[in-house]
Amino acid sequence: MRRTARSALVAAGLVAALAAGPLAAVPAFAASVPPASTAPRASAAEGPDAEALAAALSGLPDHDATAALLRVGGDGTWRGTAGVRDVRTGAPALENARFRAGSVTKVVTASIVLQLAAEGRVDLDGTVQHYLPGLLTGDFAPVTVRQLLNYTSGLRPGASLGDTVEDGYAHRFETLTPREVVAAAVAQGPAYPPGTRQTYGNIHYTVLGMLIEKVTGDSYAHQARVRVFRPLGMRHSSFPAGADPRVHGPHNRGYDWIDGRLVDVTDWNMTDRFAAGDLISTTADLERLLVGVFRGRVVPEPQLREMFTLPDVPGARYGAALERFEVDGKVIWGKTGSRPGYATAIAATSDLSRTLVYSVNSADAKGDGLGVAQRFAFPAFNR
Repeated sequence: MRRTARSALVAAGLVAALAAGPLAAVPAFAASVPPASTAPRASAAEGPDAEALAAALSGLPDHDATAALLRVGGDGTWRGTAGVRDVRTGAPALENARFRAGSVTKVVTASIVLQLAAEGRVDLDGTVQHYLPGLLTGDFAPVTVRQLLNYTSGLRPGASLGDTVEDGYAHRFETLTPREVVAAAVAQGPAYPPGTRQTYGNIHYTVLGMLIEKVTGDSYAHQARVRVFRPLGMRHSSFPAGADPRVHGPHNRGYDWIDGRLVDVTDWNMTDRFAAGDLISTTADLERLLVGVFRGRVVPEPQLREMFTLPDVPGARYGAALERFEVDGKVIWGKTGSRPGYATAIAATSDLSRTLVYSVNSADAKGDGLGVAQRFAFPAFNR
């Protein structure tokens, strides 16, 4: 669909805002602009709500997001692309864009660990102290692999170059290694006895990435490629090479509001995220991951059940990587992820009657995520 004159005006406003430099202020946006392109392909009553999904994309770019890519599948499919690739040029968003998938990476990491368990190379009841001797101090009780997978390890958050996008922006080209991240967590001592509480965080999966490398004698990125990406045909998924801050290949640029100004945050060194949040992918590839995992093509039974089993601790919401949601009475399993400028989600019913993948170039991707989910995820499951 051709961009309308009104959408061109919105993009022009953004271009003007950035013309003086990355921190120029952005004016108010038009309230409603048709999406750059939508391709609904669901007419059956049991299919996704195409009208609600199109409405979610309407008006982009706006104050909250510059672009969005949606893929809904299962009983009926729907595809939508809206917004701009680059606010300076106003070029329409790319449907096949690559993006930072953030914590969706954890699904890949959990899959590798559970494959190793199926092969007898990792015991889920085995301990970090056994697989990575010396990593934890004597202050820590035995921490099992399963407790890392389901976020009940008791490890505190590790080192960071900034707790917010605003804090981290000045350090975006600096390197913080996984070992430095973990060392800072260990130095704080345990937060609670392992297996007694569930606390979501990157630190559990940073340690799992290190465990994968120790057990296999190989890099985490290569193990992901041969065990997950290649078998599922995820040809456009990868991890940055070392400290490379760029997203290679076609991509929509990411932006974030910093001190009241819209800033391009696309280029960012993600070494500290490692196996917890370093993945670059596409919506088509993440749909392959979602369907492949749920159908047992990646992780065999009985290990696959770990992903859909909540630990017996108060308020648990996560199995191995996956989170349990309820939307309009439907039980949904999925994983969200966010990096500066990019908010991502994969989600599905356990029988795959409805699946969702989205990438949103959110201008508050590291916020609470509720606004993005309400706008782009809930409509996929509203009937």
